[in-house]
Amino acid sequence: MDPDFAQLFAALPAPHLVLTPDLVIRYANPAYLSTMRVEPEQIVGTELFTAFPPGPDALDPDGVPYIARSFERARSTGRPDGLPIERYPLVVPGTGLVEDRWWALIAIPVLDDAGEVTAFVQRVDDLTDFVREQGATRPDGEKDHRAAQVHQLQAELSARTREVEAARETERRTSRTVEAMPSGFLSMDADWRFTLFNAAAERLLGRDRAELLGRTIWEVFPDTVGNEFESAYRKAVESREPQTLTAWYPAPLDAWFEVLAWPTPDGLSLYFSDVTDRQQTADEAGRSAARLALLARVNAELVEADDVMAVVRELPRTLVPTLADACVVTVAEEHGRARDAGWAHEDPALRPVLDRYVSARVETMHLHTSLAQVLEDGRPVSFESAELAAALPVGEARRQLELLGETRALKLPLRGRGTVFGALTLLSALTRPTDPAWESTAQEIADRIGLALDNARLASAQATIAESLQRSLLTEPPEPDHAQIVVRYLPAAEAAQVGGDWYDAFLQPGGTTMLVIGDVVGHDTAAAAAMGQLRGLLRGIATYSRARPAEVLRGLDESMETLMVHTLATAAVARFEQTPEEVREGVTRMVWASAGHPPPLVVSPDGAVTVLDDGRGDLLLGVDPNAQRRERVQTLERGSSVLLYTDGLIERRDASLDDGLARLVQAAEDLAGASLDELVDGVLDRMVHGRPDDDVALVAVRLHRQDRPRPAEAGPNVVPSSLEGSE
Repeated sequence: MDPDFAQLFAALPAPHLVLTPDLVIRYANPAYLSTMRVEPEQIVGTELFTAFPPGPDALDPDGVPYIARSFERARSTGRPDGLPIERYPLVVPGTGLVEDRWWALIAIPVLDDAGEVTAFVQRVDDLTDFVREQGATRPDGEKDHRAAQVHQLQAELSARTREVEAARETERRTSRTVEAMPSGFLSMDADWRFTLFNAAAERLLGRDRAELLGRTIWEVFPDTVGNEFESAYRKAVESREPQTLTAWYPAPLDAWFEVLAWPTPDGLSLYFSDVTDRQQTADEAGRSAARLALLARVNAELVEADDVMAVVRELPRTLVPTLADACVVTVAEEHGRARDAGWAHEDPALRPVLDRYVSARVETMHLHTSLAQVLEDGRPVSFESAELAAALPVGEARRQLELLGETRALKLPLRGRGTVFGALTLLSALTRPTDPAWESTAQEIADRIGLALDNARLASAQATIAESLQRSLLTEPPEPDHAQIVVRYLPAAEAAQVGGDWYDAFLQPGGTTMLVIGDVVGHDTAAAAAMGQLRGLLRGIATYSRARPAEVLRGLDESMETLMVHTLATAAVARFEQTPEEVREGVTRMVWASAGHPPPLVVSPDGAVTVLDDGRGDLLLGVDPNAQRRERVQTLERGSSVLLYTDGLIERRDASLDDGLARLVQAAEDLAGASLDELVDGVLDRMVHGRPDDDVALVAVRLHRQDRPRPAEAGPNVVPSSLEGSE
């Protein structure tokens, strides 16, 4: 042993041993040699339990010495391990007598830099004299109680020693647990002074515990005062109930913390974690949901719009303040001109300023080079309002722009199919944080607006074409003598303004009047084109051949097959005939045939309404060119009215065709006494209220009495010159 240490151990009054890690005795100080009554050469270099063999009472149930267990615990924990006071029999050298001694032993490990045990020091606290003095206080007559008293004292000391050691071990374990916690833990006393910190608390707070212990939380973390942190801590202390919170602590921590404030008898303990990543993830999820919700709302408004431009004008109110503090939508018009369609500002005080700026900048629109750049190349442009103000001449527009304050502007193109239809301008205060995700969402919204404007342009162009097509196909009816013909057409699709329904009325050679009603399967411009073909074919067949209705339908079916017009259609053809005898009797024969079409409706002069339906249907057009269709005859009194219509008049999504037909009969009965125009318009109003689910075509004829002068509503009796003189 180093001489200095030998001198140190020699000076110690308590017995000490120095042992190797294998419990070989390397040194015994004089106090130890005196207590054990041995010489150094008798024990140095000898294994401990060879030098001092343990008796039976010194072994645990497994036969291992209690002292060996103590050294094992010291080795595994790296800390001193004490044994309770025990009686140890000591053999007195030279006499062979056994003397009882009461010792408390402590094994102390000596560790190197790597934490490995390089030696053990064993200290012996000899309490023999104390035990004997306690026993000597009793009278001699009670000496027989001495052994019992000694054993009782031994038990009490041993129990107390174990309690103290157990308490120390519990404290050490608790300290190790608290220190090993991944989350921060600290305690404060009743005066809010820090009394305990674990390593995680030091790391999370960025402060050393030695710097913080003894100081108050309000002193060290002043931003805790007056917010949810202080409120939760004081409530926990006052209510004696735990409190939890998640809140942001500013610089220098700049982090979100989740805190459990737990009141204790001595004050308050805090268990806390840095949840910044989790909070940021949740915040981003919330922002993402908000972006998707805004995009979905804009998309729904544009898709469902009857008037896209009206929706575009109102969109800025939807976009602020989510996208920006203010918003302006500018649309490009013909000849390269641009105009502001809608605008909004989140600040009520600045809304009039924005109104005046938009109004005044009309005259300076050509000076907005950033706007021209966006409209020309379709790329976003960002700049500060000061740059734009510098480009404007002194005047109202520049003054109002400056009153809006210093802002950051982002101009996004409204892109359609290869064309820029305008720009979406977003104005935000310079203090508002920028977010690339929101800017991406803004561009997507701008693209939705551009596509909606493009679709509206295409629909408008299509409507113009469809309207011209409709005017060319749905011609005015003829005006035969003493007969009034009224036609109506209501499209279901406002965008197309045309479909597969059609009506027709014309005179055959010989002067007979023929009415036609038809419906091509489908509802689009393709159906309208097919309708035009069928209508022209039927007209040609009927006017050239003088064929009757059933033959006209057969000829149309055969022509469709020959000309490869691949479509399906329903149709009804009615021809009104009279012999001189029938003229005198005041009646007219209606000869009609149907190709799967709804039945005609007859309104008699007395107001009775008859549906010409015998329950049997004939095959529709386009299925079998050789199909034979029945021809039926109905005798009509003069003054009667006949209505031919397409199924859009009686068809409803929530009712059957029979229900629709019953409603039509009731409407015709209620209007039987009205003029033919009033009858037709009244039926349309009651049946479809001006907005049918499907196209509706209707042709009606009223046969006025021929024994009276021709009524004015029957028309001027204009007859094609080719038919003059016909029978």
